[in-house]
Amino acid sequence: MERTRFVDHKGKRILLLDYSGMTSPEDEITEIRHSIEVVAGQARDSLLVLTDVSDARYNAASLQALKELAAHNAPFVKASAVVGITGLRRIAYQAVIVFSKRNIKAFDTRDAAKDWLVTQG
Repeated sequence: MERTRFVDHKGKRILLLDYSGMTSPEDEITEIRHSIEVVAGQARDSLLVLTDVSDARYNAASLQALKELAAHNAPFVKASAVVGITGLRRIAYQAVIVFSKRNIKAFDTRDAAKDWLVTQG
């Protein structure tokens, strides 16, 4: 299954960036680059985005790639949510927010995030 894919929730289309469970920073960077390509093919201010980083492992390079992804996506996104922000990931999450100057709302579950996203678009 594609990690970067569109899902439907309550009649709305959400772009899922599923990096959950990824343990290889190199694989994460490859997938993040693919996500950038998918987003770049969309209309500006058109996307509802859910990013799942549950149980993923990061290093400095993959964290930098996430920052660049968030900054790149800004013109294309109406609303963005993230799940999987626990423990030390909170520090990485804050770094992404500061770098990208975006409001990405954190949730405990995918369903909660999707429910919120559909109210935003």
